[in-house]
This record gives sequence, structure tokens and C-alpha cells, in this order.
Amino acid sequence: MKLDLLLRNADIITMDERRPHATSLGIWQGRIVGLDDDLDGLEAAEVLDLAGATVTPGFIDAHCHTTWFGLGLGELDVSAARGLNQLYALLEAGMAADGAAVSSAGQGTEPRATAPAPDWLLATGFSQQQHGGEFPDITVLDRITGNRPLFMRHNSGHMAIVNTAALRLAGADQASFPDPDGGVIVRDAAGRPTGLVQETAQQLIQQLILPYSSEAIEAALDRATSYYAAEGITSFTEAGIGGGWIGHSPVELAAYQRAASAGRLHARAQVMPVLDVLHPLGGQNPPDAATAGLDLGITSGFGGEFLSLGPAKVFLDGSLLGETAAVSQDYCSHGGTDNTGNTGYFQAEPEELRTKIEAAYAAGWSIAAHAIGDRAVDLAIDIITDCAAKYGRRAVPNRIEHASMTRPEQLHRLAAADIAVTPQASFFFDGGDGMTASLGPERLGWAYRAASFLAAGVTLAGSSDRPVADGNVLRGMQAFVDRRTASGNVFGNPDERLSPFQALAAYTTEAAAATGASHLKGSLIPGKLADFTVLSGSPLSAGSIAELEVLATAVGGRFTFRTPGLQPRPADDSAVTTPSLSPASNRS
Repeated sequence: MKLDLLLRNADIITMDERRPHATSLGIWQGRIVGLDDDLDGLEAAEVLDLAGATVTPGFIDAHCHTTWFGLGLGELDVSAARGLNQLYALLEAGMAADGAAVSSAGQGTEPRATAPAPDWLLATGFSQQQHGGEFPDITVLDRITGNRPLFMRHNSGHMAIVNTAALRLAGADQASFPDPDGGVIVRDAAGRPTGLVQETAQQLIQQLILPYSSEAIEAALDRATSYYAAEGITSFTEAGIGGGWIGHSPVELAAYQRAASAGRLHARAQVMPVLDVLHPLGGQNPPDAATAGLDLGITSGFGGEFLSLGPAKVFLDGSLLGETAAVSQDYCSHGGTDNTGNTGYFQAEPEELRTKIEAAYAAGWSIAAHAIGDRAVDLAIDIITDCAAKYGRRAVPNRIEHASMTRPEQLHRLAAADIAVTPQASFFFDGGDGMTASLGPERLGWAYRAASFLAAGVTLAGSSDRPVADGNVLRGMQAFVDRRTASGNVFGNPDERLSPFQALAAYTTEAAAATGASHLKGSLIPGKLADFTVLSGSPLSAGSIAELEVLATAVGGRFTFRTPGLQPRPADDSAVTTPSLSPASNRS
């Protein structure tokens, strides 16, 4: 037997308690063959001497929005604006560029090939937190854009900024236009729209833009997952495709398939269809249950090692920053001294949500319930627990996405129901101070738990919610460890901080468990997929995890990213390859 690739002279963190560390790792046909002594006497087609660099299991982002992120890379990026005048200036530049994407990160411009209609001005990355809590003035937006419709996503995904031209196209520019169920067209005291549309009200505008073409989605996936590879990400879960305000096309899965076949998908993907796209199906068991699914009866878990279906995604409530998440106590103003009378809201009536979720569960689907407020977490636990008792557990775990506000008694209910959670540490820096003000001191300890989830036996999956928040995994690990906000304060309860090992586990073993893939990935064990990340140092001992560099990323033993100096050579080459620790990089 001749190995395809041999890594040697490495600090290998296996995440396997039976063999925590190794120095050599062998790969054959996309799988890990063995470690250290297992490899004695075996030759390799290529040998990579890592000169002490660290190897970890490939990073898994268990909740992100990859198509949205990839499309945003080709749209007008306003995330760097600070103050509304800077925002207005970027929009004016976008208008002047007539469809060119302006990169606020200093990356220059590239053609905006992703927009389905060239007359729309599409922007991404807005947050009122970057503008002193202020939202744009629609009269100024109208002056800048004129009759050209504007759709500017809020970085939470739960609201958007539009202009009068967009509202007029949707027929929603008049004060008499009713709010849709589960959404709000925000208006001023005179009843005039302010340009802010929340939750399901976004669909009024988005339905004028959708669907994106398959080619646009494939290009977006290519861009996004190339970015992922440079950050050490080998697997991800796309949290919502096919419909609703989070999907981009009714044939989004087909675009994923084509991207994978064409080599334009650079990480393994688990995709969650939005619950809205499931429909009644006949011929299902149990015959006495109303069932809803996809044609041919395919359900969670369908697919292969590279592309598969995850749970059905359902939105129960909104966001904390937008104060639309369903909480049990009023949001606060003025640093928690005043109650606002606002406890957020559900996306639909609870019984309607229960009926739809049960129909999907009865058809064989696992459920991923977006529940941010503790009142929504209650509803999610109740529904999932009842469904599991009636129809059985699922091989692909049920999940609560975000689980941002959890009361102490909810922790044990989550563990008992075997429900995984995906709280995003990446929210702490940019959003932590704003959430602290909205929640007030009394319940701040309930927010974005981490250590207490693990102590209760709840599976805690690392994730970013990108592009809602920073998707860099190393910075995400650091955030789990220090929980620092932009002001330098520790967000929430300091006791919720994780150890470096727990933070690494969140993006490897825990994320693999939450996605139902522990048998395939998450640890470097013989027989598992050869997905790994090479780092400039160990996240277990680094002074700052966030300052480590990704030197290489491999999926199934094939490099999706590596720095120029980190090139394997044939085993009989006399030269020894050593890694370059410089940030310069090339995909291979």
C-alpha cells in the first residue's frame, strides 16, 4: 500500500481522547489511514514536513448563510461605514458605479454579476450599531437613488432598508398597506414608511428580486467557499435554502449540486431547506398524520459525504439586536432602567407553527428551529419534544439555532431532549454592548451561554451565522474564550467562557455531532475523512488564538488552500518541505 499523502513532523491535535496527540498522519483515497506507528513501513506519493506546525480536524461552521455571503461579496458592501454620512457616500458611489461592487475593505472592485436585475441597487452589511443606533432617512435615500429601487440587508438578516421606489414596486408605499403576518413595515407618526422592513415584511421586496439564477448562485458558492478554505473551514451548514426570506431560488439545491460537480464548491455542505418549501405528500407513514416534505419523500440525511440535506429550518422569532426575538420579559432602554413594553413576537401563531413543524417531523424531517428569545426557546423545546415522543428520535439531530436567551431550567430540558444548540460567539464583539443595553443586567446571564450548555450535557456547535457576523473560526474560538465586546467588557456571565480545548471542540467534534456526522469527521481518527487544517501554532496554548494563521486546508486529503511555501513534494525528492509562516497565500 502506498499512501497518497503523509504529514510528518507536526503537532497533531486529534480531538480523540484515546490518542490526543500525534506527529504523523497518513492519508489514502480521502481517508485517514493511521497515525505515528500505524504508518511504519508505508510509503507515500507525497510527503509534507510541517516543521512543527499544528494540525487540527477541519473546522466546521454549523450555521451560516453561504449563498447570501457569496452574493454579498459581489454587492455593495456598506459594513465599514461609520456614521450615516459615510453610508450615504457609499450609496452615492454605488449609484455612480452603475452596478459595480464597491469593497469597503480596500479590495477594489469587481463586476456585480450576481444581481438578477441590473436596475436594483443591492447593498449588504448595514447595522444601526455602526451609526449610533440611527437608521437612514428615507428622504435622503430617495434623493440618492431616485427611481432606482434599493434593497440593503441588515447584517442580522432580520430586517432591511429600502427606498420609496422599492416600496412602490411592492405596492407597499401607502400608509393603508397592511403589515404581513410575522413582519412589520415600520412607519413614522404620520403613517409614512421609514424604509425599514422587519422579518417577513422583507419578502414583499425580495419577491421582486428573486429568484437568483443558478449561475449567480454557483458563482456565489465558488467565491464564498474559496473564502472559507482560506480560513480553515472544511464543512458548513447552510441554514435555509429554497424559499422564505432566507432562500434565493426554488432550485437552490440544484445549484449546489452543479457547483459541486463543477469543482466550485470548496467545502462539504449540509443544506437546510426552509420549512416553507415543504408541501403535503401522500403515501407517507404514519398514515394518520398530516405530513409535509419534498418530492420523492427525501428527508434529512439524504445525499452523500460532500453534499447532503440537513434538518428543515423554521423561524420562530426574530433577533435580539432588532428587539424582535420573543422574550419573556420586556426589552430595556437606557441601559436597563426603563421597560419598553416590547417582548418581541413569533413569526406566526404558535399553534400554526406547531402544526407545520409536526407535519414535517412526521414525514421524517429533523427540525432546526430558529429561536433566539427564551419564550421562543420554550416553544421550540415543547414542539420538538412532543414530536420526538410521538414519531421517534432522528439520526440527524434536532437543533435550536442560536438559543440566544436560555433560562436556567431550559438547559436540562434541552439536554433531555437531545437538542443541539448553535450560539454564535462571533456576536459578542460587534453586538455585545447593544444586546447588554437591550437585555438589562438581571437576565444578561441568560444570554449566549456556552460553558453551562456543556455542563448540562447539551451539544454546543460552533458557528458564525455569516454574513450576519464575523465568520473567521479562529476569532470565533477566541470569542468563546474571552467573550469580549467592542468596549472591552466581558459579555454576559464571565463563567460562560470556554477553555481553548472546548472552543476548538465547538468547531470540530461538537459541530460534527450537531450535524449528525460524528462518524465521518470532527476528529482525526483512522477511517474518518481526511479533512484537516494546518495552523501556525496551537490554539490550545497560543497567547491569542485569533492571531494564529491558517497555513493550509484540506478536504478529503485534497488541498483547497495552502500558503506558497507549504507544497508537498514527491517522497523521493531530496528537498525537505517546510511551511512558510507568512500570510501570503494561494489556493491549489
